[in-house]
Amino acid sequence: MKTLIFIVSILTTTFAFTQEKDILLALKKANDYVYEGNALVNKEDFVSAEMEYRKAISKQPNGTAGVYNLGNSYYKKGNFEEALYRHQQAAENASSKAEKHKAFHNIGNILMQNKQCKEAVEAFKNALRNDPSDDETRYNLGLAKECAEQQKDQQDDNKDDQNKDNKDQNKDEENKDNKENKDKEGDDKEDKKDEGDKDKKEGEDEKDEDGKPKDENKDEGKGDEKEKEKEKQKPKPQPGQMSPQQIKSLLEAMNNQEQKVQEKMNAEKQKGIKIKTEKDW
Repeated sequence: MKTLIFIVSILTTTFAFTQEKDILLALKKANDYVYEGNALVNKEDFVSAEMEYRKAISKQPNGTAGVYNLGNSYYKKGNFEEALYRHQQAAENASSKAEKHKAFHNIGNILMQNKQCKEAVEAFKNALRNDPSDDETRYNLGLAKECAEQQKDQQDDNKDDQNKDNKDQNKDEENKDNKENKDKEGDDKEDKKDEGDKDKKEGEDEKDEDGKPKDENKDEGKGDEKEKEKEKQKPKPQPGQMSPQQIKSLLEAMNNQEQKVQEKMNAEKQKGIKIKTEKDW
């Protein structure tokens, strides 16, 4: 039983030693690739350097050296977006305060290049938390704070200008509306005035020279025309003929004359007749 335990112990130690050896070999190989990459960056051969750094990352995926130096090469090339991504990755993989300090310091520099001063202030603060003694980081922090303050003032000024522009625009629109309303009121007054003048003129036109309404004169004219029409309808006496009125007068005269003759004849008859006298016996 003791022999079996001894054998297992030897195998475990051998496996652990082999695994540790492989890790050390991978780390050494990764460092060699990083060293080659740095040499190529100094020659400004960024394409070849990137290939060496990627080899280092493949040998040690969770390491810091490969991604950190790849980020530096991107920064020197001017590719700040990729540089920021790689240094953020290095800060996550860092296992020591020294590694974190370097990563956050470079993150702050990249953010300053992108004019993200407020974010850069936080990055430099994180760098100082991991190494408070770094004067360069503290100096960069002061620059970042000043830049952030200037940007804030600029934003406030822009905001004030925008508010002023909005007020001016609203004022112009209000003045424009007031002018349009006044113009409209003026047009309405002119229209009403024109309508009043038109009604007045029509009223004057309807009066004649004597000041009477033309409609009244028109009605009077119609009455005269009716009378004239009746006169026209009356039969006019023809030459050699008597009018009905003349005939009526003549008949009345004849009747009167005849009545007088009749009365005279009756009187003569009464005068010639004898009247008997009656006696009493």
